[in-house]
Amino acid sequence: MSKKKDYYSILGLEKTASDADIKKAYRKLAMQHHPDRNPNDKKAEGLFKEATEAYEILGDKDKRARYDKYGHEGMHAGSDYHSYANSNDIFSQFSDIFGNIFGQQAGRQQRRSGPTPTQGHDLAYEVTISLKEALVGCKKEIKVYHYIPCDTCKNTGCKPGKTATACGTCHGSGSTTMQQGFFAFSQPCHACSGNGFTISDPCATCRGQSRVQKYETLTVTIPAGIYRGADLRITNKGDAGTFAGPAGNLYVKVSITPDANFQRRDNDLVCNLTLTYAQLVLGAQLEVESLDGSTHTVKVPKGCPVGHEIVIVGKGFPRLQGTGAGNLVYIAQCAIPKKLSSEAKEALLAYDKAVEHENSGIRGFFKKFLG
Repeated sequence: MSKKKDYYSILGLEKTASDADIKKAYRKLAMQHHPDRNPNDKKAEGLFKEATEAYEILGDKDKRARYDKYGHEGMHAGSDYHSYANSNDIFSQFSDIFGNIFGQQAGRQQRRSGPTPTQGHDLAYEVTISLKEALVGCKKEIKVYHYIPCDTCKNTGCKPGKTATACGTCHGSGSTTMQQGFFAFSQPCHACSGNGFTISDPCATCRGQSRVQKYETLTVTIPAGIYRGADLRITNKGDAGTFAGPAGNLYVKVSITPDANFQRRDNDLVCNLTLTYAQLVLGAQLEVESLDGSTHTVKVPKGCPVGHEIVIVGKGFPRLQGTGAGNLVYIAQCAIPKKLSSEAKEALLAYDKAVEHENSGIRGFFKKFLG
C-alpha cells in the first residue's frame, strides 16, 4: 500500500469530516471490501487493509491531529502505525466496529457475576363502587394474585447462605460466539440459558426464581369525587421484581353503579324534585335529603316552571384537581296524579274556572286532563 495516498481520500472524505462521518465511511468500505465477500480477491483485500489503516489514524483524535499537522511521515516515525498481518488481525483490532456490523458486541458484552435485578410487571384490577361512595369516598378491600418476594431466600433465589456465580462457560456474558471466517455469530449460552450466571443451590421455596405467587389482601383508598373509569395507582403492588429488582405498580380502575335517584353531571350532583301543582304555583320551602344523607332547605319560588334548577352551592362532588366542589342541583318536576277523588276533581274544576279570566292561555287546561 502506498504510504503517500491521503487517508481522507481513501475514505472519500474531506478534512472537515466529523468523527461520525469517518466511522460511517470506514464501515461502508469494510463491508464492501472484506474478504468473505470477495474471496481470493487480492485487490479487495488490499483496499480493505488500506481503509483500516486510514481509520486507525483518523478515528483516533490524537493520531488524526498529528496526521493533519505532519502527514504520513509524522505518523510512521512514531509507534502509532500498525501493520496488519491478515483480516483476523484487523477484526480483533476493531472488534467494536465489526461487532456492530455483524450483529455481535465483541469485547463489549456485559459481564455478570450474578443475577441482574429486573423490575416486575404492572398489574390491573377493577373495583366497583356506588355513586354515594364516589361522592363521599370509601375504602375497599381487594384480593390480588401477584408475585411477591420470596421470604425464604429474601429475593435472591439461592438457599440461605449461598450465592449465585458467574457462568463458567460464557464468563457472565450470557452468550457464546462462534466465528466462521470473517463472520462471528453470537448465540445464548447453553450452560446458563443466556442468564450469565448459575445458581448451584436454588431456594427450595421459589426454586431459584426469587419470588412466588400468592393472594394478597390490599386496602384501596378511593377519594371523594372519583369519576367512572379513573385509574388509581398503588405503587409497588404489582408483581415483585426478580432478584431484588423493583416491583411494578397496581392500577385499580374504578367502575360506578348508577343510582336510582341521583346522577352525576360533571362535578354536580343532580336529582329530580317532584312538587305538587300548588307548590309550583304558590312556592314552598322544603327539607330535602342528599345522596350522602345530609339534609338541606330549598326554597321553591312562586310560579316555578317545570325544569327549573334549584342550586345548593358546593354540595356536589369534590374536585379531584383543585379546590372546592360542584353543586347539588334539584330539578323541579310536577306530580300529576292519575286518580282523583270527586272532591279533588271538583276543586280543580273550580280552580280552572277561577283563573280562566286571568290567563286565557290555560283555559280549559284541567278539562283536558279531567274530561
